[in-house]
Amino acid sequence: MAGRPTAPRPLSPHLTIWKWQVHAVVSILHRITGNAMALGAVVLFLWWLIAAATSPEAYRTFMAVATGWFGILVAIGFSWVFFQHLCSGIRHLVMDTGQGLEITTSKTLARGTFVGSILLTVVLWAGIYLYKGF
Repeated sequence: MAGRPTAPRPLSPHLTIWKWQVHAVVSILHRITGNAMALGAVVLFLWWLIAAATSPEAYRTFMAVATGWFGILVAIGFSWVFFQHLCSGIRHLVMDTGQGLEITTSKTLARGTFVGSILLTVVLWAGIYLYKGF
């Protein structure tokens, strides 16, 4: 069909024109938090294990970092990651049953994962603070 003009082909949505939706962000974040938990747990476990096997000084260093302000900040972050992944997993489980697939319901459930994960993190760390202090 040489010589015949062709109509321009439609373009796929590009990132510069594509509008991010909350339910898409939660879905992507579910994958990111799952990987973060897996990698973080392995790294922290190996650091603890190597420190315990190396020397008392290495273990004291690990414990000083783990119980210091940076370790508490990492623990709070891991708590949020866990709760975000949990709430998002529950959302996906509900959607796997065929419920909550409407756009408005999906967006509401997605927003609920953020609210739920933040509230659960705050409740957990308030309880830890009230029980143990820092």
